[in-house]
Amino acid sequence: MPEDHFGESVAARFDERYGYQADPAVVGPMVDVLTELAADGAVLELGVGTGRIALPLAERGVPVHGIELSEAMTARLRAKPGAERVEVTIGDFATATVEATFRVAYVVANTIMNLTTQDEQVACFQNVAAHLEAGGCFVIEVLVPRLRLLPPGERFQPFAVSATHLGFDEYDVARQGLVSHHYWIEEGRVEVLSPPFRYVWPSELDLMARLAGMRLRDRWAGWQREPFTSESDKHVSVWEKPA
Repeated sequence: MPEDHFGESVAARFDERYGYQADPAVVGPMVDVLTELAADGAVLELGVGTGRIALPLAERGVPVHGIELSEAMTARLRAKPGAERVEVTIGDFATATVEATFRVAYVVANTIMNLTTQDEQVACFQNVAAHLEAGGCFVIEVLVPRLRLLPPGERFQPFAVSATHLGFDEYDVARQGLVSHHYWIEEGRVEVLSPPFRYVWPSELDLMARLAGMRLRDRWAGWQREPFTSESDKHVSVWEKPA
C-alpha cells in the first residue's frame, strides 16, 4: 500500500492552503463534465480527499462514493455540510474495492501520480474497469511532464514562489520519478514536505487503459474541453469501457 503523505499535519491546513482550487470557477466546469458523463448513474472518486469535487457533485444529486487512503483527510470531509451524501471507503485506490458499480470513476489534480510505480498505476486501471458499468467512463486530470522546459542537465523546476510558499519539482528521468518539494513559511516557522510521485505520459495511460479493456474516448487540455496540443501542460482524458 502506498505511504500516506496526507496525515493530520497536512490535512489540518489542506483546505486553507489549496483554497484556490475550490473556487467555483475552477470546480464548476469539472462538476459539469462529470455530471454529464454520469447521466443518471453513480460516480466513484479515487483520492476523494476533503471533498472538493465530491461534495458539489452530491449537491447536484449525483450519488458519490469515494476511496481515500488518509483517515485525516476523510475526517475533514466528514465534518463538512452535506458529507452524509458521500460514502467513503478507506484504502489504496489502486486495489480497494466497493460493493457497487459506477457510471463514472475519476481521479483529479495529478492524484494518479500518488501511485509511485507503474505496476500500481496499471492495477488502478484494472480496478476501475472492474467497478465500471458497461459503457462507463474513467476520467483522469493530470499534468503533462514538463521535461522539455528543463535546461540541459537540470532536474529542478519551480512551480510556486510566494512569501509563504516555495515549491519546486525534482525530476528523476531514469526512474520516471518526481518529488514535489514544498516549503511553507508560517508564523516564523518553515514546514518542509516532499511527497514522491511517478509522472506518466498520456500515451502510457492509453496503454494502461487498453490493458484494462478500455479505449480512449476524449482528451482535452482542460475541463472546458479545450483542444489538447503539444503545448498543453495538462490533460483531461476519458476512457470508456465497452458497452
